[in-house]
Amino acid sequence: MTGSGSETLLPRQETPLPRRRRRRQSNWRGLAYIAPAMALVIVFFVMPVVFTGWMSLHNWPLMGASRWIGFNNYYRMLNDTRFMTALNFTAYYTVIVTIAIFAVAFPLAIFVEKERQFVSAYRTIIFLPVVVGLATASLLWVWLANVDSGFIGPALKALGLLEKSPNLLATFDTAFLTVVVMVVWKIAGFTMIILLTGLQAIPSELTEAARIDGAGRWQRFRHLTLPLMRKTIALALIVSVTGSILAFDQFYIMTAGGPQNKMISVVYYIFNQSFVSFNLGYGAALSIVLLAILMAISIVQLWLLRVGEERP
Repeated sequence: MTGSGSETLLPRQETPLPRRRRRRQSNWRGLAYIAPAMALVIVFFVMPVVFTGWMSLHNWPLMGASRWIGFNNYYRMLNDTRFMTALNFTAYYTVIVTIAIFAVAFPLAIFVEKERQFVSAYRTIIFLPVVVGLATASLLWVWLANVDSGFIGPALKALGLLEKSPNLLATFDTAFLTVVVMVVWKIAGFTMIILLTGLQAIPSELTEAARIDGAGRWQRFRHLTLPLMRKTIALALIVSVTGSILAFDQFYIMTAGGPQNKMISVVYYIFNQSFVSFNLGYGAALSIVLLAILMAISIVQLWLLRVGEERP
């Protein structure tokens, strides 16, 4: 205390940092946390894409100096009938295999969603093919489809369904069906897990309330399950479509693009142009176009996901 008329001295308090300064410090801290991931993305994705785009503007041989040609590689695609054929085949394969995967994975997800005896064993058995590499699975199915030493042909013959063991990889129809069956066997378990997480996220109270109100199984599935699984289905769809468009191993190993070069996918064609014909510049241009197609398809799928959603 001081004398008369003096004021009481209170303990001095620290002035809080301005809100903008605190926000700036928080932003820098967040950037520091994500810096390692950003470095990996830049080094292993952004820089290769930029370099591929630069290559696509050149006549880039395997040996010798490259030569600037501008957009000639992109103009060349417009008259490349083999690329258009590969693009059409890839689109056809993507539609067929995506429908087949969902037709198998969705019933399996519904089957293993409820707790029942041996359900963990069922989930494990269905998921097991996923851990097998795609190249290994392709080699396995080449052996299974072998006309002499395989399993499928002799089994069909032993059951009396065919008079002799067929060469499943000799014609387009049977080879395409064999590839599709192999991919469904390999991938359906992964899609099942994605859909299973969506099913388990649906509150049981909603399902029980719909059942009490008299809704049947199909009504509950159509008006309750599907709307609540929009995002899960979209994720599984994007993964399936992207993987199908980038298909390469199964065609390279199982059919080598045959029979009669009818099973050459876009990635297989890019591989041939880049590492068989050594047209690295043209292969780079094809890769950039494929990346643009994938981005456009993903954007459309995400936009369709938003259609019909309630906005706040």
